[in-house]
Amino acid sequence: MAVLPVKFTKTKRDKLAQLLWVLNWISVVTGIILFSLGVFLKVEINKRQDLMAERQLQSVPNLLISVGLIACGINFLGGKICYDCVDTSKFLRWKLVMLPYIICTFFFTLSILVGGLMCYSLHGQLEESLGLGLREAMRYYKDTDTPGRCFLKRTVDLLQIQFQCCGNEGHRDWFQIQWISNRYLDMSRREVVDRLRSNVEGKYLMDGVPFSCCNVNSPRPCIQYQTTNNSAHFNYDYQTEELNLWMRGCRQALLDYYTDILHSIGLTVLIIWLFELSVLTGVRYLQTSLENVWRRGDPECESEGWLLETSFVATARTNFNIIKNLGKFNQINTASNGDPNIDRPSTAHYGPDNVPPKSTPIAS
Repeated sequence: MAVLPVKFTKTKRDKLAQLLWVLNWISVVTGIILFSLGVFLKVEINKRQDLMAERQLQSVPNLLISVGLIACGINFLGGKICYDCVDTSKFLRWKLVMLPYIICTFFFTLSILVGGLMCYSLHGQLEESLGLGLREAMRYYKDTDTPGRCFLKRTVDLLQIQFQCCGNEGHRDWFQIQWISNRYLDMSRREVVDRLRSNVEGKYLMDGVPFSCCNVNSPRPCIQYQTTNNSAHFNYDYQTEELNLWMRGCRQALLDYYTDILHSIGLTVLIIWLFELSVLTGVRYLQTSLENVWRRGDPECESEGWLLETSFVATARTNFNIIKNLGKFNQINTASNGDPNIDRPSTAHYGPDNVPPKSTPIAS
């Protein structure tokens, strides 16, 4: 029994073909939107690639760009097919093409769904990448004279100012690394030398943060050095008073930023997927109804269209049997090709009993 059968008159078939022609051209526009979303996401990731560890973050924008380009081509072809199918006589030129086209479009719409779901599943991978990347960028913050790293100070400072954040998890992350280069340390001061000697790794660690961590909205002048020393500042208690530094870590700030972008793109992609699925369903009804018209031989007759000619279970069983039979056929061919004597009749004749004569040994 057919799945979701629908009766179509000649007028309904023509209207369906005309509607699908319009929808396919709209789908070309959605393909451009998918391509644009992929390019936008790729640019946003590349903007802060220096603050991310190497992860497969480019898979989502690359998939969206590829799907968008394919959408433009496949829906352009679909529009041409539906336009010709308004005239039943022109259906014959597309008869052998429509079923492969529908199968390809089905897998294409499936890839759109995968792209939309990947936008929501990238959160954990993105969080790990940002955490590792920011940690490395902060470690090389002081290397302003090292080729390949000299830009990281400016990158981190701009990040903390733009996103109003400080450190990786928070401002205390700066206490655990040396973020001032040795060339700017006064080695003639005993305090500096003692601090370097007190550290096992010879690092100059202090309870201070870069200037970019300062909260510009604070009425008090920025306290970026000796932030845990109450006696170093007037009327100050770092345990009870809210510091005039950005409290949020940059990892969380960037994660929230990219999560909002990914969720917005993911929602848009899923809406496009539903739209493409509806167009595919309409093309399937048009194809099956026109094939039934062709079988009857009367272009004006009423015909039935469906999604599947048999039930889902029967269709799956049939396709499974076809795949299984193809596998057996390939095994038989492989066996036949491996032994050239298989299924090859013998050309020798040994008389009526078909028994080979015994050979007589010859004395040497």
